[in-house]
Amino acid sequence: MIEEAARLLGRCSRLVVFTGSGVSAESGLATFRGAGGLWEGYPVEDVATPEAFARDPLLVWRFYAMRREKAKSAQPNPAHLAIARMQALFGSFCVVTQNVDGLHQRAGSRPVLELHGSLWTVRCTGCGASRVDEQVPLPELPPRCPVCGGMERPGVVWFGEALPEAVWREAEKLCQAVDGMVVVGTSGVVWPAAGLVELAAASGAVVVEVNPEPSALAHLARVHIPMKAGQALPALEAALRKKADAGC
Repeated sequence: MIEEAARLLGRCSRLVVFTGSGVSAESGLATFRGAGGLWEGYPVEDVATPEAFARDPLLVWRFYAMRREKAKSAQPNPAHLAIARMQALFGSFCVVTQNVDGLHQRAGSRPVLELHGSLWTVRCTGCGASRVDEQVPLPELPPRCPVCGGMERPGVVWFGEALPEAVWREAEKLCQAVDGMVVVGTSGVVWPAAGLVELAAASGAVVVEVNPEPSALAHLARVHIPMKAGQALPALEAALRKKADAGC
């Protein structure tokens, strides 16, 4: 499967790598839900919605402070690093991710489109100003806007919210123009993000899926690699590099 995927992708010049939480699983960030979908006894939907923030912003911020702490201590794994190395093999390359942990950027991938926002940005609920803040722990919960003093919220997309419009438009444009897409570590059930894979496939792109089990998007893939991301991506990158070095 690795060799077949490399053969097909080796013919491509414009690649998007579309990633979900499975890419970060081997960095210890498989899921933020915890056992039974609870966090300190709360359903995770109750600490990741606009309604939850309006009701109890400190509780929500405690939840995200925990996620920031875990993400800060995590390290990019072999999958993140292989994806970053792959960008040198294609004329056009982009990572489109559902993850908010920033590990792709720390591994060296550029550019990265974050469909669901980032743990490392905060946005003022008053004036709307957005900024990067990578302090762990934050000096104050909830943090306050340095512009107007208003309360800030995590810069992520919560349940029930729309994806950031500019990022979504750029991702759509890219996925309509690529000739290859590698889909890694996603269940394929989170919409509208999963629709980008359908868009790429409908535009004629070769789709390769890397997932231990076939996802809801597996029917769109020319090749399914039933391996963990940390095993499959370094092998795929090596096979692509070998073909590139051989001029194949």
